[in-house]
Amino acid sequence: MRIHIATDHAGLEFSGELQQHLIDQGHEVVDYGPVEYDALDDYPAFCIRAAEAVVADQRAGAEALGVVFGGSGNGEQIAANKVEGVRAALVWNDSTAELAREHNDANVISIGARQHTVEEVFRFVDLFIATPFTGEERHARRIAQLADYERDGSLVDTPAPRVRS
Repeated sequence: MRIHIATDHAGLEFSGELQQHLIDQGHEVVDYGPVEYDALDDYPAFCIRAAEAVVADQRAGAEALGVVFGGSGNGEQIAANKVEGVRAALVWNDSTAELAREHNDANVISIGARQHTVEEVFRFVDLFIATPFTGEERHARRIAQLADYERDGSLVDTPAPRVRS
């Protein structure tokens, strides 16, 4: 499988270690940067380029997923989710790594490099890659609703909001 990776300065060390881990497992890794430490770097372009590549590969029929890193992973997840067709999930434990795939068919995960050990990161990424989407109707329906909104802003009917005071 092809794994697209991006980070900011906070995740640079983890990114390099993860890349070698994935290569050792037989995956092809594409690194979107950065290539050197710069405490003032800006992660959005790195993460967006990796996310775009995941979507392009998947639309072309290639098996591909993405991993983005930052100090907390929050900004990197937000950046990746700006790309049409990306479902990026913030992962912080084994369960969120598995559920990102099982229920959300996430194609990118974001991890906070300052929150975890390298061993935890390896485990989260390995679980994410190994866990298939269940394909259950309720999950597929919800993913389709997200895609509809992303495409044209349409939403399913819901009750009117209630104002309480």
